[in-house]
Amino acid sequence: MALVKPCPQCGHSIVHYRNPVPTVDTLIHLPGRGVVLIERLNEPYGWALPGGFVDYGESAEAAAIREAKEETGLTVELTSLLGVYSHPSRDPRQHTLSVVYIAQALDPDELAAGDDAKNLSVFPVGQWPKPLCFDHERILNDYATLLNRVKPL
Repeated sequence: MALVKPCPQCGHSIVHYRNPVPTVDTLIHLPGRGVVLIERLNEPYGWALPGGFVDYGESAEAAAIREAKEETGLTVELTSLLGVYSHPSRDPRQHTLSVVYIAQALDPDELAAGDDAKNLSVFPVGQWPKPLCFDHERILNDYATLLNRVKPL
């Protein structure tokens, strides 16, 4: 969708395209413990997966690793793609498109709230805190469903 606005300097028409903003979320599962969630310091308040906006010139993978480190203190290795979540109302601030990765922590002892995290905790799969921000309950439930389908031999 395009909007035509006048240039504030010269008055000529400028076309502005309204596209979803790319974001990432990282689902970090600590074996035997659960999933790392942060309590957001900024609006919208509540619990969320570590994540954020993809910077210009940055890959989604690099953004997921960076955001995980900034918000949880954990250095992570991405192990798979859970999915892409793009419902226009998933973020109350603007239309975002989130690429959600599953990751493992290289050293779980590094776990510490940072950056945009007021707090963090590890929650057993299926025992999610309230309130969850954005569409993270759906994402976490999709992950729990995936785990139930993949049974060890």
